[in-house]
Amino acid sequence: MTTTRRRTDPVALDGHDLTCAHVHTIVRDLAPVQVTPDGLARAAAAHRLAGELVGHRPMYGRTTGVGANREFDVGDTDHGLRLLRSHAGGAGPKVDQRVARAMLVVRLNQLAAGGSGVDPGLLGVLADAVNRGLTPPMHRYGAIGTADLTSLASAALCIRGELAWEGGSLPAYPLAADDALAFISSNAATLGEAALACHDLTRLLRASVVITALSFLAVDGSPEAYAAPVHESRPHPGQRTVAGRLRALLAEAGTRPPARIQDPFAFRAVPQVHGPALDAAAYLDGVLVVEMNAASENPLVSAAEHNVFHNGNFHTAYVTLALDTARAALFATSSLSVARLATLVEPAYTGLRPFLADGPPTSSGVLILEYIAHSALANLRHAAAAASLGSAVLSRGMEEHASFSALAAERTTEVLPAYEALLACELVAAIRTLRLRGVTDIGGPLGVAFARASDVLSTETADRQLVDDVAAATAVLPELDL
Repeated sequence: MTTTRRRTDPVALDGHDLTCAHVHTIVRDLAPVQVTPDGLARAAAAHRLAGELVGHRPMYGRTTGVGANREFDVGDTDHGLRLLRSHAGGAGPKVDQRVARAMLVVRLNQLAAGGSGVDPGLLGVLADAVNRGLTPPMHRYGAIGTADLTSLASAALCIRGELAWEGGSLPAYPLAADDALAFISSNAATLGEAALACHDLTRLLRASVVITALSFLAVDGSPEAYAAPVHESRPHPGQRTVAGRLRALLAEAGTRPPARIQDPFAFRAVPQVHGPALDAAAYLDGVLVVEMNAASENPLVSAAEHNVFHNGNFHTAYVTLALDTARAALFATSSLSVARLATLVEPAYTGLRPFLADGPPTSSGVLILEYIAHSALANLRHAAAAASLGSAVLSRGMEEHASFSALAAERTTEVLPAYEALLACELVAAIRTLRLRGVTDIGGPLGVAFARASDVLSTETADRQLVDDVAAATAVLPELDL
């Protein structure tokens, strides 16, 4: 799911309507961005208000220090710059530039929501950086779910010309010291990474339903488990969606009489297990849409109320819990995919030789696919551990809770290749089973999916390396999101 291609239609950023699909389009398809006049007007109004109020009341980060230093009044004009220089950098491996680009997109859109009070000229600078493919240097370690301080401080120093952009250069822009905290008071890097992961995960979950239907055909499954009355009797949204999609795919494909009165859980319980994964992905998408369009800065500069509010909107418990839930649900449905693969290599379900082998009795066929799938599943199991169970006490005890949403986003990104590999293994086995059984006259969208997979998968059945087969199946997964 990492193919990039250039797109020329600009995506409008207004502070209200950014979606995970938009982030994908900007980052992966390289679409340009354009801030709307309303977004610029909101940013300008908040900036004027912040300048007006700063002389009349204490404002965290503008007139005071930050964290445990909030008790001290700012006594010099360099406070904001020292804040940026001291917070920039992080540590560990470099973050993928696509994540860095996604961070700039999300932060630009959030600034257009009009709650930060920063100089509205910064929106144009960020838009130029996105459109020119520039990213700040970012490292993996430094965020704990209460603002991506190290990454955004690095971006701020790039804007000022103190750090070099990666991918090119822009003229230095005089980001004011008063705007330092307001600019970095965001979880934009975490949200950008999570948005890309959510988009990819949703597509893979939809493709998985198609692969499940191909495996179902390969073993002459019983469609009774997907009947509408079954799922209307327990109408969870995702469960009903999965069952309905399977009914439609199989009805148009044309099925043979079921071989059993009921199938193993790997087929019979797909709506009940895959449905929660779809629901979790949809919930995650909704949470991210709220966050990416939120004026979540502390303090919040509210032009509507003509006031400034100190708050806790920097805390991303919603994001962490949604990401953790998505990974847990993904592991559950992934285990069913591995179980379906086990039925495909078992003669009792296919009537074929063990492991779909073709050759001497000792031939291994696709046996190695089970090893690959279980290896990937082990990675999914490990990554499903909840990041939300961690916490931290920082800044001399003044900041005594953290969500670790950055870790949750990183783990969600990491599980996607494992899930792709696992689905690819099931797809390779399903296509080989259908071919060997002569089940190739498949109607409807499922027939289209079978043809697309067949076009890229070798018909050779003798023992050989299956590396190319798994790679080809992985590459075709996006086309199975019908």
